[in-house]
Parts: sequence; structure tokens; C-alpha cells
Amino acid sequence: MTHTAISPHSQHSAYVGRFAPSPSGSLHFGSLVTALASYLDAKHHKGSWLVRMEDIDEPRCVKGADAAILTTLERHHLQWDGDVLYQSRQHPRYQEKVNQLLQQGAAYYCGCTRKQIKAMGGRYNGECRTQNIVDDGHVAVRMKLPNPLMSFDDGMIGHVDAEGEPEDCVIKRRDGLFSYHLVVALDDAYQGVTHIVRGRDLLDVTPLHKTLYAALGCPPVTYCHVPVAAVAAGRKLSKQNHAKPVNNKQVMTNLLQCLQFLGLAKVMPLDSQHYSNPESLISAAISHWDRKLVPNTAEIIVDSNESTYYSQPL
Repeated sequence: MTHTAISPHSQHSAYVGRFAPSPSGSLHFGSLVTALASYLDAKHHKGSWLVRMEDIDEPRCVKGADAAILTTLERHHLQWDGDVLYQSRQHPRYQEKVNQLLQQGAAYYCGCTRKQIKAMGGRYNGECRTQNIVDDGHVAVRMKLPNPLMSFDDGMIGHVDAEGEPEDCVIKRRDGLFSYHLVVALDDAYQGVTHIVRGRDLLDVTPLHKTLYAALGCPPVTYCHVPVAAVAAGRKLSKQNHAKPVNNKQVMTNLLQCLQFLGLAKVMPLDSQHYSNPESLISAAISHWDRKLVPNTAEIIVDSNESTYYSQPL
């Protein structure tokens, strides 16, 4: 696997995008759609495209899944720039930030259990902010979020208003694992990420992420949320729902189906006869890419009985 070497701290591009899968299984159609959208947006804007393995929740990771994911990306000619960053290898950097926040008084220990938070109405109310709880090995660490961002502009959807104010964010869990929200913010800043194209299922946590990024002093990023692929209303394709892995032996078909999903049939022919190989198809897609083409909807129903899922005719 040969890719262009990039220093994580270099100002190598005005646009730096990323695809950050969790190695809890192989890529399915929905995750390939997101990867392709992220790649096309980066390359259309002459930017870099990074891949990061979000394996911070190691008990959920499946051995060999990271290699399978990278193989699928390569087979579909989605070539990333620089080295793949693994969150599981970044623990010292994360702990350093947690220690710093605690020392600054920007974070605090919290002993509240899920049962206690449920009794608060399901939302943490800041119970432990002023209690000076000591770390006994069974507490979480929360970061104070005094200036929540209640709205933002999405690169695809437009203006979005948050439904509720973010609560003080858990940055290290009671079980000792660093929280997804913390490490995503730190890694995006570390890698110089400027644009994030991801699934619409993460839209609701975006106000929290933007609030957390600002509180941590991380540079702001532009978010673009694409529809998720779902087999029924409210039931997205996912590894937890045993979605079928992408078939790496039908690359051209997979790419055509993904481009159809993303709305590019409006501006370019999506027929394998028009392209000599997957590279020429992707090159054409980069040229024709426009965020406005992507359907502005939360989900698109696909056919779970199809190996490619997306059953609309090409």
C-alpha cells in the first residue's frame, strides 16, 4: 500500500478531508457511499484525503477488520494521502490533554451512573461540577461546555438549529476508555482536518462536536452530511444490523450504484460502457461533483436483498 507521505502537522492543503471508519467489521454499501462522497469532495476541491481508524473502543473492534476496510478502499481506487492514523496508538496524547483540562479546571471527575442520570430526566444536569470528586478509579471525566453552539451551517443541508443544549461532555469514561467525542476533536486538529463529509446519522451530535472543538481551541471545520442508506424507515444499514460487506469483485457496479445514490446521474452517464475502468469513472465523478446534487434527505431506502443494495436501475 503506497501513498503520499504527509506530516500530520504540515499545512499541506487548504482542504483536508478524512474518512474515519470504526474497524468493527467490513465496509457495507452505506459506508462506501460515505467514503466515496468524502473522497470526491476532497479531490474536487484539490484537497488531501486522509483515512483514520477509529478503534478507540477496542472491545468493539474485530481483528482484521482494519485491513479489510483498507483493501476495500484500495480496490475501489479510493487512495488516501499519508499514513493511516490508529486511535488505539494515540493514548498518551489523549491522556495528556485530559490531564491538562483537569489541571486548568476545565474538566472534572463525575461519579454519576446511568441510573442516576436517568433519574435526572435522562440528561446530565451538572451534578458533579462543584463537588470536587476524587478519582477512585470508578469515575468519568467531564469537560465543561459553558458556551454551547446552538446552530451551524452544513455544507450540504444549509442552516441547522440544535434541538437541545449540549451537556458537559464525557471525555473519559468510567471504564477508562477515552470518549469518541474527545478523540475525534483532538485527531481532527492534530491532522489538520478542515472538512468532514459523513452520514446524516451524525447530524445530531454536530452541535456538541462544534462546541467541544471550540472549547478545546481546535480550528473550526466544515461539516457536510450525506443521507444514510436504510433498509426501512429509521433502520440504516450498519454492522450491528448485519449489513452485507461490499463485494470487492464488482468494483465498477459498486461505484456506479454509489454515484447514483449521491445524485450524480443528473450530470453524468452512469453506465459502465461509458468508462474504460474504475479510475476513469472516478475521474469523471471528481469533475462533476457538486454538493447540491446530493439528495437533501435524512435517508434513502435501499434493497437489502441486492448485493449492491441500491436497486434503482442505472
